[in-house]
Amino acid sequence: VSGPTMPNLMYMTSFENKDDRDAHWKSFSNDPQWKELSSRKEYEKTVSKNVTLFLKARPYSDY
Repeated sequence: VSGPTMPNLMYMTSFENKDDRDAHWKSFSNDPQWKELSSRKEYEKTVSKNVTLFLKARPYSDY
């Protein structure tokens, strides 16, 4: 991915619905290993902006 938001890290995930998505991201953000890793000093300024986009699969897609 390129463009004006470089550098960036993009997660592309799929879920049944928004509630399913929210539950999975909550589980991820509460994971003890993630909490330990994300709290390390060397990573404190690695994320400057979060953007969330919701895309909907079209009937002709392979999803």
